[in-house]
Amino acid sequence: MSPKDALPPLPEPLRGEVADSHTHLDMQDGTVEEALTKAAAVGVTTVVQVGCDVKGSRWAAETAAAHENVHAAVALHPNEAPRIVLGDPDGWSRQGARIPGGDGALDDALTEIDQLAALPYVRGVGETGLDYFRTGPEGMAAQERSFRAHIEIAKRNGKALVIHDREAHEDVLRVLDEEGAPERTVFHCYSGDAAMAEVCARKGYFMSFAGNMTFKNAQHLRDALAVAPLELVLVETDAPFLTPAPYRGRPNAPYLIPVTVRAMAAVRGIEEDVLTAALAANTARAFDY
Repeated sequence: MSPKDALPPLPEPLRGEVADSHTHLDMQDGTVEEALTKAAAVGVTTVVQVGCDVKGSRWAAETAAAHENVHAAVALHPNEAPRIVLGDPDGWSRQGARIPGGDGALDDALTEIDQLAALPYVRGVGETGLDYFRTGPEGMAAQERSFRAHIEIAKRNGKALVIHDREAHEDVLRVLDEEGAPERTVFHCYSGDAAMAEVCARKGYFMSFAGNMTFKNAQHLRDALAVAPLELVLVETDAPFLTPAPYRGRPNAPYLIPVTVRAMAAVRGIEEDVLTAALAANTARAFDY
């Protein structure tokens, strides 16, 4: 195993308990039990397991049903919607190559997400939203249609909306305004700047910060965190992605939340335990558990 593949060491435990508001345990090595035990050892006692497609959303719901400290969010990822409609000859997704299914196939997938969203241990609908980084203009209509449908599903089921926004800030905010955002809306892996954080704050949207806020080139994220109201701030791993510095490029996991929490506390200029108490309360409020 190269150092790049090696899991980072266990950080010093936090002085309070927090939640990882967004993780993908199904994409990480080892069992769910191992991940939860390791996380709990450093004070990360709750995780929100997020689905990105029908199969992953089913898995999220089943995992939340089986584990008291796991809550599920279910959705078709913004990059999943165009694959369903237009097909995916290269098989970039975990399901491999796919043939075009058209709008009917997207409707079928959304129906299943709606059914999963009604389950009691499913606390969120997401990650949904818009991604202009990976999907070109030909996929935007499917993405936006899927996003609007997810907003409606979240509202009808009384669940939090979990947003993936990549290089699409203006359009994400526009669609939320047009559709009317659910009562609880979370910008996962917040990627905007301080000005956008002020817009989100006015609208009462939660902003969840991931390990990339520790990266050298991420001053805009630290600026956003500095102005975001403390009661709207969450923390996440998005594991196995976005491992915080100094472990960038190595696999991420919920047990690494303390590294990001400490970096966030430094940006805010507050004590670690003040931040952990706020994060724990905010995540419970955002996901209604």
